[in-house]
Amino acid sequence: MIAYLCAIGIVALIYCLLALGLNLQFGLTRLVNFGVVAFFAVGAYTSGLLALQGVPLVLCFVAAGLLAGVLALPIGLLSLRLRDDYLAIVTLGFSEAVRISIQQESWLTKGVQGLPGLPKLFASWGSGVSDMAIFATLLALVALVAWGTVRLAASPFGRLLKAIGDDEAALSALGKDPAWFKVQVFMLGAVLAGLAGAFYAHFITFITPEQFIPLITFYVWMGLVMGGSGTVRGAVFGSLLLMVFLEGSRFAKDWVPGVSEVGMASLRLAAVGLALILVTLYKPNGLFGGSGATK
Repeated sequence: MIAYLCAIGIVALIYCLLALGLNLQFGLTRLVNFGVVAFFAVGAYTSGLLALQGVPLVLCFVAAGLLAGVLALPIGLLSLRLRDDYLAIVTLGFSEAVRISIQQESWLTKGVQGLPGLPKLFASWGSGVSDMAIFATLLALVALVAWGTVRLAASPFGRLLKAIGDDEAALSALGKDPAWFKVQVFMLGAVLAGLAGAFYAHFITFITPEQFIPLITFYVWMGLVMGGSGTVRGAVFGSLLLMVFLEGSRFAKDWVPGVSEVGMASLRLAAVGLALILVTLYKPNGLFGGSGATK
């Protein structure tokens, strides 16, 4: 039971890291990124492929974050020319392009066979202890990113990002050029997604293209919207609440008779969608958000 709870906690913290990155992009700057899973996949495969070549895991994680950030640069530059709805379409298309590339370029990624046998973080400590160590490391990283986001939002740079999200035209009229700031925050969010992907790869130790579908992006957005976009507590607690809901609903088949496993999966998605609708209607700022809050 402890091993199960630890594994769920690790996955929940990975989602927290993804949500914190999305919160920087959308919560502060209103950059609509529907391609979160693409940078997540890039981080996972970058770290996994390097680790299989014997590169130390620390360098693998650094490379995962850097490559995800570099790939976000052209998308960030596109955000200077595109409205929110078009940027959303471009990022969604980018995520599918990344997934198909991973699936088709088998000479590099092994295609649908995936990458088995990835080294696990802290593997030398033993299976139970290594999971606890991964959980503690992720918890520290999420806390550090959350603290950094709060400090960033309170800084002049953070206030500029919020001004971009509130009224970019008015900011430009005041003589401020928001272009490079939008690119920077988009890349920073991608770096966090790449790091989350590296943690995922070296916790699961086996990755395939089917693990990086648009549904992951949907879950991250759900956690952020339900918790409250623009707030650190909304990103963190919204992701944790989503994970509790998703994992808790797995046991619903024990008290809902006559529903198959496939049917239960559909019911879970329907319930998640209903929860999102209700939150949007009755708590538009999120369950843990507030007007103008950044903490």
